[in-house]
This record gives sequence, structure tokens and C-alpha cells, in this order.
Amino acid sequence: MPLTNAYEVFLHALGDIHDAERRFLEGQREMVQKATDQNLKNAIQNHIGQTEQQIGNLEQAFVKLGEEPHREPCEASQGLVEEAQHDIEEAQTDTARDALIDTAVAKVEHYEIANYRGLITGARLMGHTQVVNLLEKNLRQEEEMAQIAENSVEELLRKASQEQGGQDEGPKVSVH
Repeated sequence: MPLTNAYEVFLHALGDIHDAERRFLEGQREMVQKATDQNLKNAIQNHIGQTEQQIGNLEQAFVKLGEEPHREPCEASQGLVEEAQHDIEEAQTDTARDALIDTAVAKVEHYEIANYRGLITGARLMGHTQVVNLLEKNLRQEEEMAQIAENSVEELLRKASQEQGGQDEGPKVSVH
């Protein structure tokens, strides 16, 4: 569909994040089954509930605009999910898998944050205050989850390192 004005661009982006959230929801359901770190599992499980709410908020946003909720195929989200699935399959230990899951979560959250910020700007410029409010709720949850993932990556990587006997397989780098 040709996009000729700001409203059409906005609807396209809204459909894109709607598709992305649905893909990420399925990805999270897979990740929570594969994760072994209890804090990571709990964070993902909590975010699954938030993602379900976010999808509802997106559908409400369409309705508030007088539009039928729809999905625009989001190739970026498909790529992020496929990358995470591949990495999870490649992991040879639970701790490495947990670290990879956490990293995948952080990537997804930052992708979503960027999208929501753009959508909020568009909705604000078009004067759709109710839509802005719905999108801001989603943005806050994504920012919280990104912070959780970023805060836990060091601990998860430390566990993975200890599991292999503290041996770092990479080259040593010294700073002068």
C-alpha cells in the first residue's frame, strides 16, 4: 500500500508494532520455557502479561482512530525472533542460554522503545491524546523490561563464565 501522508505512515507503523508485539509474545513464551535462571524466568513471565496488555492497548489505539486493528508484517521482529531462536539452539549450557536469552530480550525491548517513541511523536503531532496515553503505557513497560535485562546481563555472564571454570576463551585485552 502506498503511504502518502502522515496518517497513513502512522497507521502503517502502528500495524508494524502490532505484528511485532504478537511475534515477540510467542518468542517470550518459548524463552520462558528454555530459561533456567529463576529471576530471568520471572521477568519474562511478568513481561508476557505486559505484552498481552500492550497488544490490547494497540488494538484500542486503532479503535480510537476509527480503524480496524491490523498487522503489517514486521520483518525486523521476525529477524530478532529468528536470531534468538538460533542462539538459544546453539547454546551448549544452561547459563550460556540464559545469557543469550537476556541479550535477546534487551535487543527486542530497545527495538520496541524506538518504535513507541516514534509512534508517540506522531500521535501527539496529530492531536490523538488518547492514543498517546495508550502508547506511553506500553513505552513505560518496555523501558522497565529493558532496564531489568540490562541489569541482569552481568550476573548471567558471570554465571556462564564460572561454569566454564572461569576460563575466558577470548583473547586478553589490556588497556594502557
